[in-house]
Amino acid sequence: MANVQSLPLLLKELRLSAMASAWQEVAHKAINEQWQPEEYLAELCEIEAHHRHEARLKRLLRESQLPTGKQLSQYEFNEISGISAQQVNQKTQNVDWVRRGHNMILFGASGLGKTHLAAAVGYALIEQSIRVKFTSSTALVQQLQRSREELSLEDALKKLDKYELLILDDIGYVKKSDSESQVLFELIAHRYERGSLLITTNQAFSEWDSIFGDNMMTVAAIDRLVHHADIFQIEGDSYRKKHALTRNSKRPS
Repeated sequence: MANVQSLPLLLKELRLSAMASAWQEVAHKAINEQWQPEEYLAELCEIEAHHRHEARLKRLLRESQLPTGKQLSQYEFNEISGISAQQVNQKTQNVDWVRRGHNMILFGASGLGKTHLAAAVGYALIEQSIRVKFTSSTALVQQLQRSREELSLEDALKKLDKYELLILDDIGYVKKSDSESQVLFELIAHRYERGSLLITTNQAFSEWDSIFGDNMMTVAAIDRLVHHADIFQIEGDSYRKKHALTRNSKRPS
């Protein structure tokens, strides 16, 4: 028969930290309430599973680098057209599109909350243990360009494979050199049918020559992105402009 005194050491050896912290308190409760042995074990297992789930969510949130305060509940769908709360909820509740490496593209003018919406999708997917990475397109392109200069672009692209969803924010603001356009194209080509992209942009596809600088590369990039993609054209008045007008109207004259 095992020595009960060794239980803390055994739990530590098995890396069951939540069980190690809770087993004595739960044991007292089990005795007082006359639990069956399997009920006691099930309670400890549930505590450990919950602890690991919470720890994983914290880790996923930390590495995602999502902007704070961007939840779906805070997005004002009634102020825009082109995408609905129901459509977004479907994307966040049924995650098959991410598992299959499909994409999501949000078009719209500046100030319509595209970044907010993209980040909110990221937060919702993390709740389902989807690994997400949020980055500005400019920052990622510069990072990949440095990797290319160091002859390690392939390794850098493979490191991004661990993220099931990569959110590229404001791709339309990126004005790149030929070499930077090339690494952006290589990222899109690398993730094609391998990992999902969520892209926000204020430029229509017809204007993407300014991003890639080459018509053939532009067509090839768009072809890969839209092959498996849901595309949303968001329209409405700028949130930032409306909020600024509201603030100004409340100031004393």
